[in-house]
Amino acid sequence: MLPRKSYTLRLPGRDALNLGDRTLVMGIINVTPDSFADGGVHLDSERALDTALAFEAEGVDIVDIGGESTRPGAIPLSVSDEIARVLPVLQRLAPRLRVPISIDTYKSEVAYQAIDNGATLINDISALRYDSNLATVTAKSGVPIVLMHTRGRSREMYQEANYTDVAGEIVQELTDAINRAVKAGISCDQLIIDPGLGFAKQASHTFEMLARLDELAKLDRPIMVGPSRKSFLQEVLGECPPSQREWGTAAAVAAAVLLGAHIVRVHGVREMLQIVRIADRLRESKSVVNQTSSSAVVPSINETHN
Repeated sequence: MLPRKSYTLRLPGRDALNLGDRTLVMGIINVTPDSFADGGVHLDSERALDTALAFEAEGVDIVDIGGESTRPGAIPLSVSDEIARVLPVLQRLAPRLRVPISIDTYKSEVAYQAIDNGATLINDISALRYDSNLATVTAKSGVPIVLMHTRGRSREMYQEANYTDVAGEIVQELTDAINRAVKAGISCDQLIIDPGLGFAKQASHTFEMLARLDELAKLDRPIMVGPSRKSFLQEVLGECPPSQREWGTAAAVAAAVLLGAHIVRVHGVREMLQIVRIADRLRESKSVVNQTSSSAVVPSINETHN
């Protein structure tokens, strides 16, 4: 369990987001008919608002709104269709929520309109590779952006799941993503990195990356992890629908926190908040033990035998 560095992200028009003292929980609201985990539940903007307000009451730190499913094999959505899905939800949420809203998109026009309607963070699964204009929108707006690791597009991502050193290669590819963002004018201190569990990775790759999550600390950026209900959990749990993967999700969330994640992205906010709070308490206890040990006076050999 390594010490976790603290960071501050600037949110235009809002208080800054502080990362590191405790783990933040991002609650997922998929405004899609075909999400693998909860497809169709939040297509109605009123239902999405109710869920977001419930998340906030439970203690969520960020609400993440997405209009396109990016599960493996998903068919890309047009810009106009994605905007038609997310804008009504954002327009309902922004005046009511006290917590920040993230827009889960890789499309520049969707991000632009989402920010104009209250989103203050971009969550980009492509790490600025699918739409080069997204970097311009991000830089001009000044919002933070999550750069997630993946390879290829949703329909063929598993063809790219070939690694010699999964953690080492992901670190290098996220380094390239950071450099790409900074070159485009995005401030480095507004970047969050995400190893992309399950994206262009077989289950074995995902488990190894999660186990080696602490290696991402060398990039000196806050880390977000999203294991919630994903199919890699079935390697251990056996075949089961997403709704029955919450216990597996809980274990992965606890591991992520103990290995240095600053944000965890989840569906079951109430349950995962309990997991995060216990894992954070363990981190605090470990920190106290380390401080006590380092300040203790070690007796000499003679003193221990007198």
